[in-house]
Amino acid sequence: MPMLALSAAALIALVAVGADAQVLKGHDSNAPVNFTADRIEVQDRADRVVVSGNVEVTQAGMTLNAQRMNVAYRQNPGNGGGATGGIEIDRIDASGGVVVTKGNETARGNVAIYDLNSRLITMLGNVSLTQGGNRLTGGRLVIDLRSGLSTVDGRSSGGASAVQGSGGRVSGTFTVPQKQN
Repeated sequence: MPMLALSAAALIALVAVGADAQVLKGHDSNAPVNFTADRIEVQDRADRVVVSGNVEVTQAGMTLNAQRMNVAYRQNPGNGGGATGGIEIDRIDASGGVVVTKGNETARGNVAIYDLNSRLITMLGNVSLTQGGNRLTGGRLVIDLRSGLSTVDGRSSGGASAVQGSGGRVSGTFTVPQKQN
């Protein structure tokens, strides 16, 4: 039993060391969002944009790639002085080989929901989070862009097939600093 406690303490120490280096911490969700894709369809009556085919979204140094994204927005009335306020993006739903990258951190999954208001990215189905040589895999990943805290668990609300490969469990590989003898 003491060996188990030591292992858990070592794991917590490794995770705590990596937490300070997270580049997603403090991400600016208010920064402009840029889209490139093979096709962009604006659905004004539904306050939605459907983006498909090799989609790349960039925001403040973060890149989100997928095959398809639905972007929910709302009209901003502006300042009332005749100036148009434009649109404000509330949420991006991505599917098809989703990859989120910023600095040396990469997250992958089958689908992702980026809620710009709560500053959370939730990824589901065969997720992985890589930071340098460290890697975690599971069924669901939640990234809090305010704190930089990333949580991986074995659950996925994408149905039984979404958790295939992870067995409903989380696995990880952490690099260990090499000691000089």
